[in-house]
Amino acid sequence: MRTLVDIPDRDIKQLDELAAAAKRSRAAEIREAIRLHLERKTSNDWIHRGAGYWKDRKDIGDPVEYQRAARADRSTC
Repeated sequence: MRTLVDIPDRDIKQLDELAAAAKRSRAAEIREAIRLHLERKTSNDWIHRGAGYWKDRKDIGDPVEYQRAARADRSTC
């Protein structure tokens, strides 16, 4: 389906630079941007998106103990 949209010149310039660097068309870059935007906005899988954020942290020790200590801190406020 074809769609007409107004895009500021500065955004088109950046888009064209990205497309050229990736050796893709402007349209391909726009389709990819829309797909990624919709995927992000419609995904309710927040657990999957957040999984592993702390996996490489060495400063917390046991995650369960860290959570208990954090909760205990809040209860004294």
